[in-house]
Amino acid sequence: MFLTRSLRVPLFGIVLISGFAAFGFQPPAPATPPAPPPPNPTQIASQEDRQKMMDLLHISSLRPGANGSNPQAPNYANYDESKANPYPVLPDVMLLKNGKKVKTAKDWWDKRRPEIVEDFDREIYGRMPKVTPAVKWEVTETLNETNGGVPVITKKLIGHVDNSAYPQISVDIQLNLSTPASATRPVPVIMEFGFIGPFPGRGPGPARAGGPPPPTGPTWQQQVLAKGWGYAVLVPGSIQADNGAGLTKGIIGLVNKGQPRKPDDWGALRAWAWGASRALDYFETDKAVDAKRVGVEGHSRYGKATAVAMAYDSRFAIAFVSSSGEGGVKIHRRNWGELVENVAATSEYHWMAGNFLKYAGPLNWNDLPVDSHELVALCAPRPVFISAGATQGDGWVDAKGMFEAAAGAGPVYKLLGRKDMGTTEFPAIETPLMDGDVSFRQHTGGHTPAPNWPTFITFAERYFSK
Repeated sequence: MFLTRSLRVPLFGIVLISGFAAFGFQPPAPATPPAPPPPNPTQIASQEDRQKMMDLLHISSLRPGANGSNPQAPNYANYDESKANPYPVLPDVMLLKNGKKVKTAKDWWDKRRPEIVEDFDREIYGRMPKVTPAVKWEVTETLNETNGGVPVITKKLIGHVDNSAYPQISVDIQLNLSTPASATRPVPVIMEFGFIGPFPGRGPGPARAGGPPPPTGPTWQQQVLAKGWGYAVLVPGSIQADNGAGLTKGIIGLVNKGQPRKPDDWGALRAWAWGASRALDYFETDKAVDAKRVGVEGHSRYGKATAVAMAYDSRFAIAFVSSSGEGGVKIHRRNWGELVENVAATSEYHWMAGNFLKYAGPLNWNDLPVDSHELVALCAPRPVFISAGATQGDGWVDAKGMFEAAAGAGPVYKLLGRKDMGTTEFPAIETPLMDGDVSFRQHTGGHTPAPNWPTFITFAERYFSK
């Protein structure tokens, strides 16, 4: 009896399961990962615009960029210094295209600098139109407020771009300016490429190990106020959208009357820099601002825009270029973190001229006629502070590649009677190189400018106190 009972239990189980199958019931299938979301309309339009540019350039395909998030991927980003320099020889910043050396400051200003600007215009950032629409600034609101206990006067401004040539597109530049209420004379101002109000999402992009630590201590604005300076925030997205779909809108679309770009037309970085120059136009009319002492700062993609703004507009007195990475002051020829191919991708190509795509397809990084040390050189003789975080947390932007750009600009600073960094040896982390007019510091934090603000302010004080 015991034996019979013990057999019945498993037999019953078998009959029960097979009975469920007969009625169409199946055991649950193993879980499968969800399908990726479909591209949104902005992504689709960006893909279509990039493809049109590729067709215009007769490019059939582009190389994929580095994978910044999956260490198991075959194209995972390189963080091995022994593999970082496949093209160790950079273009000679002091060599004219006719093979002659630059020997005097006049040679630099009259001959070599224009050559470098032309290469950046044609191949990297695109040409700004010879004539751009006028901007009429309106103070929409004036507030008496405090920041960290310091009374400030904040002006909310809108820069209305003249669209009479193409009324279908409107561009209204957003700018906030705050100056100490107690100031009795015009004050220096640090202007940030940033956001007014809640920080918006950045959209898809490579993940970085770690994130910015929570802010502690006074904000950068409060640190600036402590020196008696003012601060401003310029909103790049109000000048030009941060996507390829927006290239037929914004200031680029306005001057092109809604038509797609040509291969050497300006991209978003150059457009944002144009907007910064228009903000500086306004500062020159505001009696609260010492327009001869206006600095510009930006982080990540806005670090790229900061470098471009500083290089192209000699009126900016100083720049804080934070974690700018590829397309900023990272050496293009380095294989570390973000690559040329990443910036040529659908999510980023709009920052650059269409011609930049060539260097992620039929051409290679070493075919670029210029590199980022020459972008820093275009800022000379004005002071530039270049900043990044630790490899663990900010490796994507290549701190050493940005240091090498700063070092490579040194001969131009010396030619113009200024000081270089004094070394070509990459410093230990948290070691500021502050003796020259090109300076550098790598902090131990992640993808954030916050830990380097005190160092930058110390650097800037050297020039603003004169």
